[in-house]
Amino acid sequence: MPAVFLNDRSLLLVSGAEAQSFLQNLITTDITSLGADEARPGALLTPQGKILFDFMIWQGGDGYMIETDAGQRDGLLKRLTMYKLRAAVTLATSTEEGVTVSWSEDAEGSQGVRDSQGVRDSRFAKAGVTLIRRPGKHGDGNEALYDALRISHGIVTSGSDFALQDAFPHDVLMDFNGGLSFRKGCYVGQEVVSRMQHRGTARRRVVTVSAATTLPETGTEITAGGKPVGALGSVEGGSGLAIVRIDRAGAAMAAGTPLLAGETPVSLVLPAWSGLVFPTSGDEASA
Repeated sequence: MPAVFLNDRSLLLVSGAEAQSFLQNLITTDITSLGADEARPGALLTPQGKILFDFMIWQGGDGYMIETDAGQRDGLLKRLTMYKLRAAVTLATSTEEGVTVSWSEDAEGSQGVRDSQGVRDSRFAKAGVTLIRRPGKHGDGNEALYDALRISHGIVTSGSDFALQDAFPHDVLMDFNGGLSFRKGCYVGQEVVSRMQHRGTARRRVVTVSAATTLPETGTEITAGGKPVGALGSVEGGSGLAIVRIDRAGAAMAAGTPLLAGETPVSLVLPAWSGLVFPTSGDEASA
């Protein structure tokens, strides 16, 4: 079972009598249904519905552990503190730095890690992979192994695959991976997100990108007939991720128009676990 230490991840602990209600009224994730050994993705949005901070969240200690990019930690802590007001909540940084991820193609193969206080990543579970996240350093594997796993299953990360304050939760498939609730009450940016869901106006989506040769660098524009469709995110050899306009990409594929990342011919595939298909008209379709 590969075990990879991600040293660019940091942890916050949100505890106290009102920790659950405090977070439930702020973030996209429904934490009232969060399993004891489950980690779900989540985000704190701008009032306009775009992702301001993204993270994984699970039950920890007498509250909740939030795992985020190390570069986001202080900003997220400051923003949560701003919302705290008089709530009976304690916000603190964890003494442990980094997170170790281990994975297996079956639940039995990861049982030992879960017994050691690891939590299952719900994003990978959707794709049929059991991936465990554990605070601290428990492995020294090559981080490229983890990136390759993410890419193959269409799981994005901010910074590499999308810019904060530039993406909606739908763009990064939070409506399918457990990071976005449409049943709980209001939270910051909820009205915009709900409107996108009910009107079916989400057009930008995560795709896996493949090429017969090595893909160009992250940020390279993907075009169809000279018109932009999206841009490359994480890249490992001939495979990568991108967030693209699936209406434009679908129309191009239906018309037989080549898709290019820079000058490199590419093919695009929507993650199977999302159930999405490329539309060939103005309307998004799902399987």
